[in-house]
Amino acid sequence: MSSVVLDLAKILPTIRRHGDFYATGTIEMYAPNLEIDGIGRISLPLLPVQAEQLIAIAERAPYGRGEETIVDTNVRRTWQIDAGRIHIGGRHWMQTLDAIVTKAAAGLGVIGPVSAELYKLLIYDTGSFFVEHRDTEKISGMVATLVVVLPSDYIGGTLLVRHRDREVSLDLRCADPSEVTFAAFYADCVHEMRPVTNGHRLTLVYNLVRTGKAKDKAPKPPLYEKELAEITALLQRWVSDKNLPADDSPEKLIYPLEHAYTSAELAFDTLKNADAAVAGVLVPAGAMAACDIHVALLSIEESGSAEHSGYRGRYDEEDEEFEVVEVIDRVKTLSEWRCPDANPSTLNALPFQENELCPPDALADAEPDEEYFHEATGNEGASFERTYRRAAIVLWPKARKLAVFNQAGLDVTLPYLAELAQRWADSGEGVESSLWQEAHTLSGYMLQDWPTRRGYNGRMEDEVNLLTSLHRLRDTARIESFLSDISAVGAYGGNENEAMVRAAVLLSPGRMTDLINKIIDRNTVRARGPCANLLARTCAEAPDATTSLYPAATVLVETLISERAAANPAPLDYWEQPAPIDADLLVDLLIALCYLDAIDLGNRAIEHALSSQKSFPMDTILTPAALRLTERMQTNTFAPVQRLREACLHHLRTRMAQPLAPPPDFSRTHTIACRCASCADLSRFLAAPDRKVWAFKAAESQRRHIESSIKQNGCDLDFVTEQRSRPYSLVCTKNQASYERRVAQRKKDIDEVGRLGAAVGQDFFTSAESSASTFQHVDAGNSNSRSQSSGSDN
Repeated sequence: MSSVVLDLAKILPTIRRHGDFYATGTIEMYAPNLEIDGIGRISLPLLPVQAEQLIAIAERAPYGRGEETIVDTNVRRTWQIDAGRIHIGGRHWMQTLDAIVTKAAAGLGVIGPVSAELYKLLIYDTGSFFVEHRDTEKISGMVATLVVVLPSDYIGGTLLVRHRDREVSLDLRCADPSEVTFAAFYADCVHEMRPVTNGHRLTLVYNLVRTGKAKDKAPKPPLYEKELAEITALLQRWVSDKNLPADDSPEKLIYPLEHAYTSAELAFDTLKNADAAVAGVLVPAGAMAACDIHVALLSIEESGSAEHSGYRGRYDEEDEEFEVVEVIDRVKTLSEWRCPDANPSTLNALPFQENELCPPDALADAEPDEEYFHEATGNEGASFERTYRRAAIVLWPKARKLAVFNQAGLDVTLPYLAELAQRWADSGEGVESSLWQEAHTLSGYMLQDWPTRRGYNGRMEDEVNLLTSLHRLRDTARIESFLSDISAVGAYGGNENEAMVRAAVLLSPGRMTDLINKIIDRNTVRARGPCANLLARTCAEAPDATTSLYPAATVLVETLISERAAANPAPLDYWEQPAPIDADLLVDLLIALCYLDAIDLGNRAIEHALSSQKSFPMDTILTPAALRLTERMQTNTFAPVQRLREACLHHLRTRMAQPLAPPPDFSRTHTIACRCASCADLSRFLAAPDRKVWAFKAAESQRRHIESSIKQNGCDLDFVTEQRSRPYSLVCTKNQASYERRVAQRKKDIDEVGRLGAAVGQDFFTSAESSASTFQHVDAGNSNSRSQSSGSDN
């Protein structure tokens, strides 16, 4: 566990006991018995007529300036009645007052017993106010001023309280006649009463006093100097260490808050109690340590398997109980970002790691906010889904903002990098541009986290998108890093070849060819075709550097003919196997060898292909490759291609020289190996020259077996099930499928011979058979076929 997490976890809890410089709240109450000498009982909510009676017997409230007590309505305009003339009680008043004092002391972080001593009753009429000032310590042991606003009808009168660089604005109007609102603040906090614009505000002012031994301690609002200094130094060290190669500290720090907050109420200025106190230290500490700081909603979504554990009720089987068996999937994200200055944040949802939590076990005992169980269905067992949500303060070094952004993954970073690259290209600025520098830094973080193995979740377009952006940026340093640290170590699929070559040619010729050689050497065992295509594309784009690519060509050829494996092959995962050899592989390889003028390697490759007909079938690989290569001006005179073409022409002409005629009767050749009685009947039917139709009446399993034999052995038969009587009959009718396939093949051979010969100016045919006579023979055969008589065993 990183020391910054552990050290911060030790300091932050010490802030909680201090509370904050103010406390406020609302509490329900029973109407107290409030009596004023000279008036009598006061009704609550305050009636306008009684407000006027109170003002009539009150005096102007003074304020203190040094040793003087002054009445000046330009500074303070309100009315006061001394505590000696006030009598407040009632059955539940002391209980209400005790609850207010308890909440106020807790909010202020006051430790030890506290009592409230009534100081004055204040009446604010329309236009009343009090400019900013500080209260003096009126009695020994005084902790703070407590303001209790009794139910009264007024507008305005907002209370502002300031402490150092923080300020709160408190509206203490009672929303309901059965409620009383209060505010408490340390005596030396600057506070101000904004004008009442309408009505009358009735307020009781108390002094909060420590009792017992605590009263001798000088009360002061929390300053947090010690914690602020410690945390600032800790964060500064963390920021500095992030530049060290051996640093293993987390990219961000996450401090889960105590209180629950909805998305609508989440903000720095709405944090409660201990949360506000921690934020009050972390915000300035983060600023001094060059850290970004936010509040965000932390969520963990889990799903997995569950099992039935019984029923809650004795008879209600629908009220089932389940318990979690195993968590299979766990997604951790931070979202709903808020800034200290209340400006909107542009951050998207980001993942987080367990080692970023402070303290490390902050969520160990968390209860899920939502939990759902799903009973077993079909082949699937019972399952569950649950979600945990907490508000948290999140901070990271400003210089590492893009590293944190990179944690969002390629779905976020690749589009953003592409946007930066396009904006930079459109700007016409150089690499000193802030856009280019941001893109360069971000791509560096992306490359650090790029997977060096291709797995189930690899997306083939990711490499293309990254290389496209790097090419647009002309960022040769990042291009080189991608080729050397990713492609050349095995994270290569071939779909990125076009983008790779376009980017690679921006490098120096020597470095480019060195990297291409390494990529091919590393990947050719499992990706022969893509590597051949990469070599061909590189040769085409950089013909002046082709001589340096001879090692890659040698690796490809010797790997293809199984004389040599790659010197340092990328290991194959259990699901990976080399792609089958196809015509594309041979075409790309010979194109590259032609650019290299590597006749010796080309001849070795062709000789191996011609002698390995099982791996290089003439009709599906060699001939299609020969056609494409001979029709390319660049390769049709390359000696290995000429050799391949001649071999293909010989194969096609030899097959064309074979007689082509329809079967003279109804006998059909077959290769049925099964020796069961039913297949024996099938074999006899196929061999019979006078039988065209055979009805096989049998159970379904036997009919299915005959159907399978017909399909597997390619018999020249059509079949259909006849359902006239049970058991049903499988009616088989002979056709000329084999002959028709040979006719189609002959037409294809004629076309391909013509194309191969035309490429070098040869006649279409050198065999005894001409195209005209061939097709005359085919047509005649079809005619003869149609004139055959039918035979049947029915």
